[in-house]
Amino acid sequence: MVMRRLEELHFINSYARLPDGFHSRLRPQPLAAPRLAAVNPAAAALIGLSPEELERPEFTACLNGEWLPPGAEPLAAVYAGHQFGQFVPQLGDGRALLLGEVQGEGGRWELQLKGSGITPYSRRGDGRAVLRSTIREYLCSEAMHGLGIPTTRALGLIDSEEPVYRESVERGAVLLRMAPSHLRFGHFEFFYYRQAWDELRTLGDYALREHFPHLVGEVDPFMRLFEEVIAGTAELMARWQLVGFAHGVMNTDNMSLLGLTIDYGPFGFLDAYDPGHIGNHSDTIGRYAFDQQPRIGGWNLSRLGQALMPLFEGEAAEAAARANAALEAYEPAFQRAYAEGMNAKLGLAERREGDGDLAKRLLSLMQAERLDYTRTFRALAGTEAPHESLAAWHQEYRQRLELEGRDDAARRAAMNAVNPVYVLRNHLAQRAIELAERERDYSEIERLHRLLQHPFDEQPGMEAYAEEPPEWAEELAISCSS
Repeated sequence: MVMRRLEELHFINSYARLPDGFHSRLRPQPLAAPRLAAVNPAAAALIGLSPEELERPEFTACLNGEWLPPGAEPLAAVYAGHQFGQFVPQLGDGRALLLGEVQGEGGRWELQLKGSGITPYSRRGDGRAVLRSTIREYLCSEAMHGLGIPTTRALGLIDSEEPVYRESVERGAVLLRMAPSHLRFGHFEFFYYRQAWDELRTLGDYALREHFPHLVGEVDPFMRLFEEVIAGTAELMARWQLVGFAHGVMNTDNMSLLGLTIDYGPFGFLDAYDPGHIGNHSDTIGRYAFDQQPRIGGWNLSRLGQALMPLFEGEAAEAAARANAALEAYEPAFQRAYAEGMNAKLGLAERREGDGDLAKRLLSLMQAERLDYTRTFRALAGTEAPHESLAAWHQEYRQRLELEGRDDAARRAAMNAVNPVYVLRNHLAQRAIELAERERDYSEIERLHRLLQHPFDEQPGMEAYAEEPPEWAEELAISCSS
């Protein structure tokens, strides 16, 4: 791809062409004394920026909103959403600004500043992001990309001297993140619940034209779109479960129309296997516990289907029946993707009767013994049981492997390609945060970023990053403010 200077980015800005009722145009509010804390050359390459461009003072100024590339049209989008099951009629980009859409490798990328100040949708908030949450999102979005899971990307982040008040006084920061689109289920809910049918149609036509162009001209294209979103969400939920990722706050305004992982807040990767793990300290009832994520994915899809109802063809009763039939495909699609993924984690190339039970018994033993999720699956590539409590199960597992007809070397290579050595455990992120907060030392952010780009590879000298977490990690409380 041709490399460009910041001033030469090719902005398209299709979302900015939507009517004013879809967004508010405003400028970012710069932070005091910005300091570049992390940059991501791999993400920059997607829009044709060389690593040298990231070192220019103009790049830091862009992240801080002091200088915007020619063609940028900053705006905050409005949407609604079900938060912890309750409908909130107006949400929106309360601390984010879409700078615009840049033509890049394989399509266009939306560039969005997160933490850039108050917007009309801030709901009495300050529109800021704190350094700790910005570091967490920067690292986790790139860690998820390294794991092969659809996600937003992170281009860079800045630290500052700006005080931001949460449970305590923290420093303000801004993240520049990228995605093909930040469209959420909640965008459609906003217009549906206002009975703004013309605007709902405009949004639907926009989504078809810009993100599902292969459906334009199809019979009942919005039903087809709904079916594709169902399939994408089922696949995403399966991938989260397989890698042990707990999002923490699966509100409909945090659900991507394109099946991306977005809005990293109180996330966490499982340490000791606990299917009921609640990663969000604010989630007192466990609505978004790890084992509830697939169910919530389906519930959120039903809310999207409701919001799309006026766009479906045919009489309302007939359209509702077809939407419900489409939703019935979600659970089988999730189970199929999960079963295939679990077989891959176990090194089973062929699907046989009893494989599901074999996996369930393993997980039950892991739960009973509080075995580490990531380390246990990685260790299964060896020839010995990862833990004495798994000895009997492992014997049965080895018997099942013998039916595969491939040698151990091929099996190990296949398993190591899907069972990571490294994930972004909360205590690893916390160490990077503390160094940055206490000493303005951002080296651990860079070290983790490099490590997590290749999570399936054994990396000499980095063995400590694959160890079980220290005892103090259990005391970490991650909330919505994170």
